[in-house]
Amino acid sequence: MLELTDSHAHIDDRSFDADRDLMFARAREAGIRHIVVPAVDQASWPRIASICANHAQAHPAYGLHPMFLDQHRPEHLDELVTQLQNHHAIAVGEIGLDFFLTDLDPARQREYFLRQLRIARDFDLPVTVHARRAMDEVTSTIKRIGGLRGVVHSFSGSLQQAERLWELGFHIGIGGPATYERAQRLRHIVGTMPIEHLLLETDAPDQPDALHRGQRNEPMRLAEILRVVALLRGEDAAAVAAATTANARRLFKLD
Repeated sequence: MLELTDSHAHIDDRSFDADRDLMFARAREAGIRHIVVPAVDQASWPRIASICANHAQAHPAYGLHPMFLDQHRPEHLDELVTQLQNHHAIAVGEIGLDFFLTDLDPARQREYFLRQLRIARDFDLPVTVHARRAMDEVTSTIKRIGGLRGVVHSFSGSLQQAERLWELGFHIGIGGPATYERAQRLRHIVGTMPIEHLLLETDAPDQPDALHRGQRNEPMRLAEILRVVALLRGEDAAAVAAATTANARRLFKLD
């Protein structure tokens, strides 16, 4: 069986409360050995910690997501430091900038993003980054802070924007959107990019692949994303699985 890593899945989401153990079992059957579980707000940290403590497949990342800006408080940044000091984490995330939603204050987003990047650098942890209509600023900020590594998940930018991330040593996370034939620019990037910068993800419960449009997404669906990525690259699925799993292990320091 192929060994895979889902580099981004919100399996703490309430939609999994009724069948979370079964979801983990289905993931194991599909060859998913590791699942990175990023937080969205301070309230989600204890839930993620508990899930990851009880499931060896799951690995926690703690952070404050830009789309949940109204739920964040300045003191949560200090609490993030305490969380990382007292609890195991493999990354700081999900953090970033979102300029698509016009009701999210850009100045406040920048404050949280900058502080969390510095926290990640201080703890020598990778970052899991959300960037929507903000790719250039995200990249320039990462470069300005320096000393960072990580992944821009659900990448939706141009080839030139991807290349700037690769120059910084960053990865791009590819999931369900790449399985849609209309996503020609993204599919071209996936098909031609250096594989050492590629991570696979589901972003469960969101962004299902084309075969499961409209359904709740879950880590077991990573097998379909692998199939499409291998097809786009003209490579054997086993080779893509091995390379992307090695990338995730190296970035997140997984066993």
